[in-house]
Amino acid sequence: MQRIPPSERIRQQINELLENGLESEGNPLGALMRLSAELVVQEALEKETAERLGRDYYERREEDEPLKGYRNGYERGRLRTAEGEITVQVPQVRDWVEEGPYRSRLMGFLRGNSDVLEKLAVEMYARGLSVRDIEDALRDATGDPLLSRSAVSELSESLWEDYDAFCERDLSVFEVEYVFIDAVYEGLREWGCNQGVLCAWGICRNGDKVLLHLAFGSRESYENCLEFIRDMVRRGLQPPVLVTTDGAPGLIRAVTEVWERSLRQRCLAHKMRNILDKVPKDVQAEVKRRIRDVFYAPSLDMAEERAAKVLEAYQESYPAAMRSFNDDLEASLVYLRCPSRHHRSIRTTNLIERAFQESRRRTKVIPHFFTERACLKLVFSALWKTSQRWRGVKMRELDLQQLSLLRRELDLPQHHSQETHVHR
Repeated sequence: MQRIPPSERIRQQINELLENGLESEGNPLGALMRLSAELVVQEALEKETAERLGRDYYERREEDEPLKGYRNGYERGRLRTAEGEITVQVPQVRDWVEEGPYRSRLMGFLRGNSDVLEKLAVEMYARGLSVRDIEDALRDATGDPLLSRSAVSELSESLWEDYDAFCERDLSVFEVEYVFIDAVYEGLREWGCNQGVLCAWGICRNGDKVLLHLAFGSRESYENCLEFIRDMVRRGLQPPVLVTTDGAPGLIRAVTEVWERSLRQRCLAHKMRNILDKVPKDVQAEVKRRIRDVFYAPSLDMAEERAAKVLEAYQESYPAAMRSFNDDLEASLVYLRCPSRHHRSIRTTNLIERAFQESRRRTKVIPHFFTERACLKLVFSALWKTSQRWRGVKMRELDLQQLSLLRRELDLPQHHSQETHVHR
């Protein structure tokens, strides 16, 4: 029978806790976070041992591979900090080939760097924990907290400082061609309902995707959206070629007012959902196929021709759906004026939707935030971390030439480096 490493046992405990639900008696959320903290450190220790031995836990050594040692169970280790200590299971190795007994370098580092726990506390806060939850999670076997509540509060403020710096950074350094704006809704106790957090990101002339702005915006109202966009302009953001949004009237009005010469693209994912909601389920597949043929046509002329046929075919049977389809149809197809290589990336706000899924995964453990500030800290942390993993878009010389010509046609200012083509 194979032995189970400590990290796997911890993971099993986490799965059992999640299966039983977080509404059980006691403090299941605190238990979940304690187990998560243990898992982070335990996996790091086990990974270190695997790398030094040259094989994973159950992996056999190759015949021509030199023997470096054998796993030999675990020994309890303690990590001391200025405010307490924690206990971990440190892997042991026998017949270690190097001079002296096997010693974990990671344990040596953790023992000499108490700020590691502080960084862990900040990360746990970013994953949806209140100050009290973190204090409960970071306790030793005697029940004494490893970090005081005041210390955790100070650490969480570093997220707000990061957000403040993000909201004031110079946007003129980004030569943005495409901008996308959407909102995520979070519960605020002081409001008694969900409120919107507006998010903007862009695709730059060099192909990079960049998170541009994040701010509280009450249900995508015109006033909030206008202030949100003007703030980006104040910080140096130049007019983009195209702006992609959902169908919120306030947001559309603000976009067309500030960037009146830019193309406005209606998010096709949102648009499709709105149309299909007005069609019987037994014909949704057929209608969806016909509308996709319109939205994803290879050219604007062909899309307009197909759209006329769809309206003719379904107008009498499903008038409400066809009104939704025909409403703002020009904005649904305008992306076809842009380089074809970019069509898939610019016709929806799906990238933000996926980023919001990560945000919701972290915030779902908090039914309602107490304050707007707490909400923004958490959503910013989740979206910022996600944005660092975004992959760029290919910008070939022909694409850049087309964008420059489109800017000239729309009477938009050219970027300073328009002649500097970036190949990806």
